[in-house]
Amino acid sequence: MVPIPYYLVLAALLFSIGAGAFLIKRNIVTVFMSIELMLNAVNLTFVAFSHVHRAVQGQIFVFFVMVVAAAEAAVGLAIIIAIFRARQTLDVDSINLMKN
Repeated sequence: MVPIPYYLVLAALLFSIGAGAFLIKRNIVTVFMSIELMLNAVNLTFVAFSHVHRAVQGQIFVFFVMVVAAAEAAVGLAIIIAIFRARQTLDVDSINLMKN
């Protein structure tokens, strides 16, 4: 059995990579993937604590987070495609929807 600190360190590392990429990268697709990575890091933490405490509630919560993430991915990719068609770029700095 793997101790829970290993899971927490891995989740913290994944979350840090996602947060760092979210703050540094300028491509909207990379930013979107960074958000998904952070969600998965939180899910790993929920599953680890759920396993340690022998509770199903954490795993059920992870299921709902995954459903919301899947819906967010579908809607988010549709928005990204619409922005690309309108602006011909995926650079976060050059996308300003208030300008023509």
